[in-house]
Amino acid sequence: MSVLKIYSEKDISSFLRKRKGETKFGEKINFVKTLEDLKNHSAKYVLFGIPEDIGVRANYGIPGTSKAWEAALGSLLNIQHNHLTNAENVILLGEIDCETQMKQADNISKQEPHAVEKLGELVTQIDHKVSEVVKKVIEAGKFPIIIGGGHNNSFGNLKGTSEALKKPINCINFDAHTDFRALEHRHSGNGFSYAFEGEFLDKYFIFGLHRNYTSEAVFNSIEKNSERVKFNLFEDISVKQKQSFSEAMQEAENFCCNENFGIELDMDAIEMMGSSAITPSGFTLTEARKFIHYFSKNKNARYLHICEGSPTAAIFPNQVGKAIGYLVSDIVAH
Repeated sequence: MSVLKIYSEKDISSFLRKRKGETKFGEKINFVKTLEDLKNHSAKYVLFGIPEDIGVRANYGIPGTSKAWEAALGSLLNIQHNHLTNAENVILLGEIDCETQMKQADNISKQEPHAVEKLGELVTQIDHKVSEVVKKVIEAGKFPIIIGGGHNNSFGNLKGTSEALKKPINCINFDAHTDFRALEHRHSGNGFSYAFEGEFLDKYFIFGLHRNYTSEAVFNSIEKNSERVKFNLFEDISVKQKQSFSEAMQEAENFCCNENFGIELDMDAIEMMGSSAITPSGFTLTEARKFIHYFSKNKNARYLHICEGSPTAAIFPNQVGKAIGYLVSDIVAH
């Protein structure tokens, strides 16, 4: 089973829009020929994509997250290279090979019996690929930046990081939803609950949870595991203003950032962002950037995953890719 498509300069040449007198980010980014080469490279950040939307479909959602990686490359590779953007510290690894699973998913009709369970089996196959690549990147001492796909991929991120570090890790999730739902077939709504059950995830904090889209069953599950799972509400931060955005970040940091932790950002949480569950009410992109900048600078941060972006759902076609470009640059820039 093919796990990873490793990129070379040739693979990104069609994305680059070169201009006389300027140097673009993509002209200075680094490449490797094998995963083993990561260990001997000086760059800290390893960027790769997950072009799939099977987990979203298995969760009865609208497909489109498979396109976020390509959109992100189109934007990120064409930002300016200057003394602040720091492209030299980034390795563009490639993409998880989801081609076979995506073709198989396209052949599963919504009308056939057990369609979502069959999609869930394909999600499990992608789980394996993601966890293997993340594990190799972490073992090489690097910081993975993972773009695209549904939030089902949180499971592979947490599993791979946990196995590399040989212990469960914590996680903070910028999200309107918990994705901590029942352990049924694998889909985009239960990546964290599966990681929790598998003992890859220790403490879990949901930042900016929306009350309107969280079931009582999920609230009860959080309460049952209250020593290890906590949240703050979007409404308490941005509507009722019971705490400031900075205070909310501090609360999350105090809970789960004193040990190794992963950073998950669901683009559903950003107001009017093209995503699998676009929201008319949410955080601004600037607030998302503050969140990424703040937590990525913590010495215990181990990876970043930006997911659920769907360019086909965007009001402006290039919105999603440009937003991801900002978020990635907020980690790697000086």
